[in-house]
Amino acid sequence: MPPQTYTNDHSTPVLRTHNWRNLSNSASYLLPYLQPNTRILDVGCGPGSITIDLARHVLPHGHVVGVEYVSDPLPAAQSFADAEGVSNVSFQLGDIHALPFADDSFDVVHAHQVLQHVADPVAALREMRRVVKKDGVVAARESASCTWYPDSEGLETWLRLSERMRRARGGNPHPGRMLHVWAKEAGFARERIKTGAGSWCFSSAEEREYWGGSMEERARSSGFVVDAVRDGFASTKDLDVIARGWRAFVEDEDAWFAMLHGEILCWK
Repeated sequence: MPPQTYTNDHSTPVLRTHNWRNLSNSASYLLPYLQPNTRILDVGCGPGSITIDLARHVLPHGHVVGVEYVSDPLPAAQSFADAEGVSNVSFQLGDIHALPFADDSFDVVHAHQVLQHVADPVAALREMRRVVKKDGVVAARESASCTWYPDSEGLETWLRLSERMRRARGGNPHPGRMLHVWAKEAGFARERIKTGAGSWCFSSAEEREYWGGSMEERARSSGFVVDAVRDGFASTKDLDVIARGWRAFVEDEDAWFAMLHGEILCWK
């Protein structure tokens, strides 16, 4: 089985950024394909914010299963669903390389920023294709590029470091531009693949504090920090430069950060 290549953990600052994600800001391209009886598999669900929002959109007869390869975020995901009164969702352990479901089990199989952390994304897409029904939809969204204003040594250092660590672990930094190619290799016919793009943008004071503040926390205390120093990718000085760069981004009223995503919808 291919190794996991995730370069973060499920610490508080990481989950803070993940919890912000919902259907509107991270999977709106999937909305036209959701019906009141759709059965969905959300692969790499993390803290469940997108998973739970998907469940809201397939009421009253639809159901969503969220799977994650480690158990760390799943109790909080279930607690969040319970607190929100969303009962048509469940969470369980599951590896994208060997999903614990029979062939043709779901109407929609979805992954958001998961394939960039997988050593063999074609094999992962092939497995997603296996568990989706005939004429069902496999949907994936992955980052393609980042840009910001003003120029920042800290943010440049962050981008180089995160990409270097992901490559070293067999991952694929910002692969959104090539999702459709992977889908073809996984067995989808080109005419059955729809490509698209979406973006995140953080510019207001609240957005800068959310995104930049969370990224500053990651650079000061997270699994990313531990791994970067332990494995010789960065020094504590490098990480301080990154953290100070994100703090400057938060405090600059003219600062702007955007991330472009590639999106695919694939029909079996």
